Amino acid sequence: MRLRHTPDGVIAFDALRDRWVSLPAVVDAGGPDVADLSETVQDVLSVLAAGRPAWARLETLMAELSDQKALAADPEAAGLPFAARSMRAFMVYESHAIASARVLVRRFFPRPAAVAVATFERVTGKTFPALKPSKGFYEAPPMYVGNHTAMLGDHEEMWWPSHTEYLDFELELACVLGAPLSDATPEEARAAIGGWFVLNDWSARDVQAKDYRENVFGPVVKSKTFANSMGADVITADELPDWRTARGRVLVDGDVWCEGSTEGAHWDIGDMLAYASQGELLDVGDVFSTGTMPGCCGLELDRWILPGQTIELQIDGIGSVTNAVASSATPLALAR
Repeated sequence: MRLRHTPDGVIAFDALRDRWVSLPAVVDAGGPDVADLSETVQDVLSVLAAGRPAWARLETLMAELSDQKALAADPEAAGLPFAARSMRAFMVYESHAIASARVLVRRFFPRPAAVAVATFERVTGKTFPALKPSKGFYEAPPMYVGNHTAMLGDHEEMWWPSHTEYLDFELELACVLGAPLSDATPEEARAAIGGWFVLNDWSARDVQAKDYRENVFGPVVKSKTFANSMGADVITADELPDWRTARGRVLVDGDVWCEGSTEGAHWDIGDMLAYASQGELLDVGDVFSTGTMPGCCGLELDRWILPGQTIELQIDGIGSVTNAVASSATPLALAR
């Protein structure tokens, strides 16, 4: 199922009629036999937490009632599909890590470092060793804890953060838990995924480079904590049997800047979630990004967005998220 949240409640896409319908209205129209689903359709997270048996019943019910015009809903009124309980972002693509590090050094590090890297790679035809991830990348899925309170919705304006001159986008496939986890196995972790959506992990690249060089806590101190964007659409976990087959692209002012896929991840989503659950309780509404699709950020391209541009991130079969970038430094999302 494809879900959205509107001021009138949770809605779902009815593929038979190519329209969106109100799930509370669908359940009401279904009568006493499905009255137990009333609590399930209160919001997107409650639908995701209900699991596959409930999803199948709702899809069957939508098909049976697809000729009822009164069930139609307005998808344009959708906002954030749910309020994230927390957010963790992973980096699981070696090629993204290397390509990003190469541009960070070339553009933001002192010139002698950039010359040394470029000379070594030109002469040897090999990757400069320091550009490769550290051994920890191969021992456990690398992640950081982001700011879940600064989540922009589709078509909300993104401010230009006051502390950076190099704002960047990152196209990422993200999931949200539909069940709690603690010290989970990878199999248990995969089974706890409720749904998938598109996420833009906004980044401040000049700040990231400075933190690499100087900050004891590493490169995600102030370069990653100010905002993310979440697509309006969430698909239930059964709609994406293999997360490593997703394909997407980024458009800036309507022009395609890059395309990529989730192929080639060093870690599976089960490994990522199991690692995150070690020694702590994860719960419904916790969000996890699988990391930037290789090639799908401005940093790897060494191509930079500007105030006034509109950034659209798409993942086929899942959805998109679009934000225009303002020139203001006011963090608009936090003023809601």
